[in-house]
Amino acid sequence: MKYLLGFDIGSSSVKTTLLEISSGKAVASAFSPSSEMPMQSSQPGFAEQDPDMWWNELINAMNKLHQQVSFNGDEVDGIGIAYQMHGLVCVDKNLKPLRPSIIWCDSRAVDIGDKAFEELGEKYCLKNFLNSPGNFTASKLRWVKKNEPQIYKSIYKVMLPGDYIAMKLTAEPATTISGLSEGILWNFKKEQIATDLLRYYGIDEELLSPVVPTFGEQGRLSASSAAELKLKAGTPVSYRAGDQPNNAFSLNVLEPGEIAATAGTSGVVYGIIDKPQYDPLSRVNTFVHVNHKKKNPRYGVLLCVNGTGILNSWLRKNFFPDSSYEQINNEASKVSPGSDELLIYPFGNGAERVLENKDLGAVMKVLQFNRHHRGHIARAAQEGIVFALHYGVEIMKKMGLEIKRVRAGHTNMFLSEVFSSVFVNTLGCDLELYNTDGATGAARGAGIGVGVYTNFAEAYSSMEKIKSYSPSKEVQEIYSSAYNKWKKQLKKL
Repeated sequence: MKYLLGFDIGSSSVKTTLLEISSGKAVASAFSPSSEMPMQSSQPGFAEQDPDMWWNELINAMNKLHQQVSFNGDEVDGIGIAYQMHGLVCVDKNLKPLRPSIIWCDSRAVDIGDKAFEELGEKYCLKNFLNSPGNFTASKLRWVKKNEPQIYKSIYKVMLPGDYIAMKLTAEPATTISGLSEGILWNFKKEQIATDLLRYYGIDEELLSPVVPTFGEQGRLSASSAAELKLKAGTPVSYRAGDQPNNAFSLNVLEPGEIAATAGTSGVVYGIIDKPQYDPLSRVNTFVHVNHKKKNPRYGVLLCVNGTGILNSWLRKNFFPDSSYEQINNEASKVSPGSDELLIYPFGNGAERVLENKDLGAVMKVLQFNRHHRGHIARAAQEGIVFALHYGVEIMKKMGLEIKRVRAGHTNMFLSEVFSSVFVNTLGCDLELYNTDGATGAARGAGIGVGVYTNFAEAYSSMEKIKSYSPSKEVQEIYSSAYNKWKKQLKKL
């Protein structure tokens, strides 16, 4: 039997999936830890994780996978990696982390990016980077240079979280053009490293890792890593992408006008365009998509709301400590659409790009002790998340994207009938849910990278639609009114 392996390095857990090549189906999946990985926040706006924690949890997840299915390392043809975007990992010459990773929801570099946007020129940044330097990886590295100069002097290479895991697998630092674009380290206009931004920040280009293709051999599994993961040394790592481009890939969202969504720790709507367009306020962001080519360009427009599944998790811990998510969704379903005018703003997980990098904190409004109970809070939270996504979708529409049909994995918050219904009736679109996830997508990507699949269509042959939702005119009217109230109060906030 022949297989492909997919790894998904999230901020909550690490997941691995074993995909059988002959059937194209996942035969086993495992994740670790069973509870969420911790984030360190030593002061407001900070969010860090230990990169070696990701590696240790990957080993744990692989051990669980081996317990589920008996397979040998020489049966694995390729390995693919999906990873949490926009993080910064700094390693020394021994390829050891010099400090914890500054991860995607960390807000410390907002002012640095805003100053660069102003001083380099907004038009210049948008035309060349398609984004403000904002709170992205390049700005986080500038923060390290400014605030931790001794650590900066010891840096051999900087990398994204997925680059770090790939390096642990292969012992070779490398990155991709798609990865560089998500860190605002890529000049779209010149099709090269963003040397002007690096020069402005005083960052040596030599700190960046060599570029490898998104699909194709990126390195081979080292003997030491193969032993830890019970795999075969020399197995090719043949695909890597940030979690949102990878989610779109896993859903066969590759062509202009196609839309993907996720609702994990953060919530995302991600649309494909073929021209390098941007939002003038950089509230939604444009990156290189996985299937981008010079002669056939593909870009992903990413809307992200940091406070999505993390809000649901917070509610479970603090309001529903003895309940499962299914039970929470059941309580939410007993409350009428609109949550009896209770409004929740899910902005409690760092600076929100869709709000021009403001960190409002989460807010609950119009709470009435005699009318509202925890079921109202559960439903209003899910509605508030969708309203925040819709706020960003309105920006995407101004860029020319039509949101008629959205594809998502049948996982995370899309398991909730309430959330899925709120989604279609607020956005006014159809929703299709599929039997795929980030780790499965990464395994399929690995298959393309090693040539197991000759084209994208072949890679998706086993993907199945699980459920679909369409809006109801009557419910749409309710949510149109509720969203307008939510948006009016947001402006006051």
